[in-house]
Amino acid sequence: MNRILALALALCICAPAQGAEETFVPKQAPAKGPSTRVKTIAVAPQPPRAPLETAAANDPNAPFSAYQRGNYIEAMQLAELRANKNKDISAMTLLGELYGEGLGVAADRKKSLDWYQRAASAGDVQATFALGMVHLQGVGVTRSKDEAAKYFRRAADKGHAHAAYNLALLYIEGQVFAQNFAEAAKLMRLAADKDIPDAQHALAIFYQEGKGVAKDPAESVKWLRRAARLDHVPSTVELAIALFNGNGVEKDEASGAQAMRRAALRGNPVAQNRYARMLNAGRGVEKNTVEAMAWHLMARLRDVSDPMLDGVFGSLNDEEKKRAEGILRAWLQSKAPPNT
Repeated sequence: MNRILALALALCICAPAQGAEETFVPKQAPAKGPSTRVKTIAVAPQPPRAPLETAAANDPNAPFSAYQRGNYIEAMQLAELRANKNKDISAMTLLGELYGEGLGVAADRKKSLDWYQRAASAGDVQATFALGMVHLQGVGVTRSKDEAAKYFRRAADKGHAHAAYNLALLYIEGQVFAQNFAEAAKLMRLAADKDIPDAQHALAIFYQEGKGVAKDPAESVKWLRRAARLDHVPSTVELAIALFNGNGVEKDEASGAQAMRRAALRGNPVAQNRYARMLNAGRGVEKNTVEAMAWHLMARLRDVSDPMLDGVFGSLNDEEKKRAEGILRAWLQSKAPPNT
């Protein structure tokens, strides 16, 4: 599938054992009869908490502080006070979230939608974006990409990065609008400048392929680097390939192999396959056939086939095969990639 068109399938939706405690029991002195002494523990007096009405009136951030602490009922109460008495549009948007997700209150899509609409009508960009997502997903309303696009446009025009990204995807998809890569690239840049890694990756692919912008491998690498720093795995894979092959950047097989390994450790099967090939060939990394086969087996578990590496595995002796399989087994048992 064309990688640009594949982006249109990724419309974003804009979002984690404790051991037993040891108890120390001191040895008791011999009993000398009942004690009449009472041990007291001094407790520092706590300042009285301000009533909710006072907190809501004096602190615009009070509802959000409660929300971040997970005190959803208090967040709901504070937000309602600020929304009704102070006409606080951010509090209205928070109420839309709380009712929509059923946090601190039974989920109520109608009330959620009402609060979002009140906030959006008053100019809140977060509520405007939220309404776009509601219509995109069809949550409590008839699903409509046309309606979603209207809200995304309003929010993007006010600089909302995720709205710009979603709107760009609609331009790539070509259903709501005529397909327009130039407009998509402009919107992707808005989102990429605000460190949305999916947008940075998409913009990098635009520059790789010359879609909506002039082809520029160096500019592509620049955006791949920014996204990779944000731990965006697909961008890390693309950056590794660019470094290894010298596309838009000075050829550096060692750096390419390091980047590919980072993506492989994150569980990306394409990266695992590519890193296996690098290890097997000794390109950018010291040759290690057994470790290469362990990575190959990992990738194969995720349906990435490679007949060439299958042949290499078949050529190993029994002891080497067992070692490779042991690395894989250790990873699967620990649920973490091996660090060989």
